Amino acid sequence: MTHSHRRRGRLGTFLGGFTAAALAATGLFLTTAGSADAAPTAHSAAAAVPAHAVTGYWQNFDNGAAVQKLSDVPADYDIIAVAFADATTTPGAVDFTLDSAGLGGYTEDAFKADIKAKQAAGKSVVISVGGQNGTVSINDAASAANFSDSLYALMQEYGFDGVDIDLENGLNSTYMSQALESLAAKAGSGFVLTMAPQTIDMQSTSAEYFKTALAVKDILTVVNMQYYNSGSMLGCDGKVYSQGSVDFLTALACIQLEGGLDPSQVGIGVPASSSAAGSGYVAPSVVNDALDCLAKGTNCGSFKPSKTYPGIRGAMTWSTNWDATAGNAWSSAVGGHVHGL
Repeated sequence: MTHSHRRRGRLGTFLGGFTAAALAATGLFLTTAGSADAAPTAHSAAAAVPAHAVTGYWQNFDNGAAVQKLSDVPADYDIIAVAFADATTTPGAVDFTLDSAGLGGYTEDAFKADIKAKQAAGKSVVISVGGQNGTVSINDAASAANFSDSLYALMQEYGFDGVDIDLENGLNSTYMSQALESLAAKAGSGFVLTMAPQTIDMQSTSAEYFKTALAVKDILTVVNMQYYNSGSMLGCDGKVYSQGSVDFLTALACIQLEGGLDPSQVGIGVPASSSAAGSGYVAPSVVNDALDCLAKGTNCGSFKPSKTYPGIRGAMTWSTNWDATAGNAWSSAVGGHVHGL
């Protein structure tokens, strides 16, 4: 399995000298944020995910973090993203193979039973597409159809509630949104759609990832941007912020909150421990402060949003395995706080 160092290096390499100052020069951010007036279209699955939810990635491979079965994932996690589906030789299509050998003999039957048990406990289990090393190209109608059809087949085979889009090699908003709307129509009620873009992907509403999120707003559950493995970025106030601070979390979330996503569709994605990412780890207390700042206007750093967003969805972590390695310290601290919002 090649995802051993997921999300390490790629974003930093991509940014190179593409600093926040350069972004400012190109206008690649929101200078004056405008809120969308229209409320998001309610999806019949909305009740399936709590108003304030915690998302965690579960590793279908052993990269030194604690090896887990799905049944080992703590109850603090409301959405579990199974990482990852893999590209096939058919353009746009993906498949999933449980790494039974790497996971200590975890069988497909046990895995499927664990998915059902999590769902019976009120949790959602989605299949994640992408990761640092996952490249799936959806760039025409045919590949969009293959993507949708193959994911629907996986949902039927394993019982997944939906899909997580974690493509880190770029995407085409026209065909990705087409594929996702098609998948949602097939899946019907209960469909869960999450996304985990990199910081660069959500600096501007003109970026393809942001455009995709807005295009599928009617079926989108939550965007948990990765606030890590990132260079400095611009906040919604046009100022430059460095990762690892409460201001980095709040000022960047503000771009999404003011750029058209509903607060219920915005979450904060962070590493579960310093071992889980190359950079950008913050203590769970910092995540909680950021959530308080955005939801209530309290515990802010130097950046304070002009209004509050009490409906903010919650937080995400990479990964449940790294969390377990650190004694589940992240989910214990952030889980209760998110659910207390």
